[in-house]
Amino acid sequence: MRRLLVASLVAAGLAGAFAHSAATDTTGLRRRKTIGFGPVLPNAYYRAGPNIVQKSFVGGPADPLEVANQFISSITLTTPASSTFRIRKDSYTDKNTGITHVYARQYLNGIEVADGDISVNVKGGKVISYGDSFYRGEEEVGFGSSTPVDPHSEYCQQLAAELSRRAEARQSLYSSGEQVVLGGRPAQTSDEGILSELYEWNCAHVETPFKMTSEGKLSTKEDEMYSEQALLQFMIAATPNSGLAQSIIENPSTFIEKMRVTPVHDFSGDNAAPSFVIDNVPDAVSPVKAKMAFVQVPSDESTTLQPVWKFEVEMQDNWYEAAVSVMPPHRIISVVDWASDSPLPVAPIPKKPDASSATYNVFRWGVNDPAVGERTIEKENFDSLASPAGWHSLPYDNDPASNHVKGKKTSVKFRNTTETWGNNVFAHENWQGGNSWVTNYRPDAGKSLSFDFKYDPKETNKTEAMDEAKKYINATITQLFYTGNMIHDLYYRYGFDEVAGNFQQHNFGRGGEEDDAVIMNAQDGSGFNNANFMTPPDGQNGRCRMYLWNTANPYRDGDLEAGIVIHEYSHGLSTRLTGGPANSGCLGWGESGGMGEGWGDFLATTIRSNKTYSDYAMGAWAANRDTGIRNFVYSLNETINPSTYKTLDKPGYWGVHAIGEVWAEILWVVSYELINKHGFSDSLFPPLPDADGTVPEGDFYRPQEYTLTGEKKPLVPKHGNSLIFQLVLNGMKLQPCRPSFFDARDAIIAADQALTGGENFCELWNGFSKRGLGPKAKVEGRTPWGGGIRTDDFTSHRKCLSDDIPEPDPVPEPTPGDGDEDDDGDDDDWPWVY
Repeated sequence: MRRLLVASLVAAGLAGAFAHSAATDTTGLRRRKTIGFGPVLPNAYYRAGPNIVQKSFVGGPADPLEVANQFISSITLTTPASSTFRIRKDSYTDKNTGITHVYARQYLNGIEVADGDISVNVKGGKVISYGDSFYRGEEEVGFGSSTPVDPHSEYCQQLAAELSRRAEARQSLYSSGEQVVLGGRPAQTSDEGILSELYEWNCAHVETPFKMTSEGKLSTKEDEMYSEQALLQFMIAATPNSGLAQSIIENPSTFIEKMRVTPVHDFSGDNAAPSFVIDNVPDAVSPVKAKMAFVQVPSDESTTLQPVWKFEVEMQDNWYEAAVSVMPPHRIISVVDWASDSPLPVAPIPKKPDASSATYNVFRWGVNDPAVGERTIEKENFDSLASPAGWHSLPYDNDPASNHVKGKKTSVKFRNTTETWGNNVFAHENWQGGNSWVTNYRPDAGKSLSFDFKYDPKETNKTEAMDEAKKYINATITQLFYTGNMIHDLYYRYGFDEVAGNFQQHNFGRGGEEDDAVIMNAQDGSGFNNANFMTPPDGQNGRCRMYLWNTANPYRDGDLEAGIVIHEYSHGLSTRLTGGPANSGCLGWGESGGMGEGWGDFLATTIRSNKTYSDYAMGAWAANRDTGIRNFVYSLNETINPSTYKTLDKPGYWGVHAIGEVWAEILWVVSYELINKHGFSDSLFPPLPDADGTVPEGDFYRPQEYTLTGEKKPLVPKHGNSLIFQLVLNGMKLQPCRPSFFDARDAIIAADQALTGGENFCELWNGFSKRGLGPKAKVEGRTPWGGGIRTDDFTSHRKCLSDDIPEPDPVPEPTPGDGDEDDDGDDDDWPWVY
């Protein structure tokens, strides 16, 4: 019945909408196909505040892992009898804040509940915040007992209904002679185009599993749970090659015969669920990882469990984490693309290896693009904390270009390079647009390490524009390498270090997974006017693709616009900090996915800003458009940028980039509440450490305070722009997997409580409330892709309505399933006790 309804809605209303899809864009963009959807779990919630810990923990265990273990045990008493949990190995203690971030995953009968997460943040023997999405429904006994569900069809049904409604509304506007314009573009192209594209990519094959099983092309026996069949069903939906998809549909057995499934044996016996590696998968560029798991699916007001195959699929332009039903027909239950696009215009410190320091002719840090400054000679500005080996050295053991056998040496031996190749970044051309990269071209500066190359592009005819851009590839790669390393070092100093999942080939014995420096492709040949970043879990290389922009003559090179590079790299930051370094599926869609875009915009804008206030556009130089690639420039002036939380309900705000620009604007306003209070730092880089590794306070940090036991408290940035930078990163660590705007807001406020004792509580609340995200803000009917009806609240927190902030009120311990799990933003049931 649901599928018939989808079909009727398409026939009735989508034809007009598709006429205005992105395919009609005249800017010459190449759109990377991406799919992503999944459920909003009604049982998920987030709690923050100093009184959330049960009284029994006061004076209890000092070990933060044991505190978290006891706390999780106490709040999971209502889970099924077969439910257990395991503390994940990517849990860590943040040396900057002293907070231990503990990540737990739920298991039923030894099988993972892939979206059953509890993240607990512990400091001083107390839980200061936690997020919980554990399954608490009826007991499940084996895979065959689960009732088949089809959230993919439900998602597409809702999306089709919304498209039909909007198409009818547009037709009504046309009949009245009106036209809705947003950000200089007609609303139907910016809104319905995005929605149509969303439907076209995500829903083209929603019926295919049912058709293929009904036609006998795939097994329908529930006791034959073939991972190959389920994976093929996903590849039909995921591949951008429509011919390949059709070939798989017509003759799946041909592809199944070529696929090879190799079991992965767990020597420890810790993983009861079968795990495999599948080779020869059509359109995958590496073997696919597969394992059995459960995922939660909303059913009325509760959740049910669906047994799935969980796949990790690397493709040329995508890297998917997908859940596909084990039993046929193999329905896609949820999917996250670890690749995130750029917004489109529609231990002890080791001694540095003996080597010279490099110099680079680049647009220095803070010069966003060629329109706002000239190139200068800059030094290799490595930080002995962030990059102990410098930017051009890495161990032979960790060097992808080395034939050295990893692990054969008892001591670490470094190799010094003269190319744009080092421990943090591998930068090179990728004109072919492929996935090979180790042998791609990169400039060699020789022993001098002087990366000084010409950049003076000329206007040409259209056929020669690409060749003209390629002439300056040495300057382009040098800039990309320089910017990538500067981002690495800056983020490191604010807490994106090894244990937090940063990107390095070698981790200097300081924890975390290594062999994951960022692969940075300059002038990537797979498209124009774009950029993207793929973020697999810690221990696998991040991959950044930067493109030329054909928006001007000569072509503009995205590698030279720092804001775009910072935005992309920040996807790696927010993905690895949210939900833990080993979980890349927490920012997949809706408000969560939108904030993944918004953090990139906010951080890039904050980095380029200076003491003399200015409004800033995103991507203005590359796009050759003064107002940039957003609906509005980032501004404190509500006339220039009127975005509020409720703006997400308006036409044009369905895509994650549009959702992200609202979040970035909110953070921009919040940041100036702190700047007005604490002033502005000319540099966001903290002082370089002393020889013994001690970080001096300088004019960057407040004088360091001590606890009653004589221990040093965390360093606190003294200026508003550096402080909000720190709080935003700390908030990412505190927030739960799949956060809402409310969760992320609360996490930033909790981060301030942990860092400063809550002295900026009212400044933060005042900033959030100025753009509608006050305590009573709410959303009703929130959908997986970001829909819903929102209500703004412009009133600050009740504690901030007078100058006298009272002492904390006693608050009872919240029980799971009660309070703000519906994300309504109502603080009456919060554990806020400031």
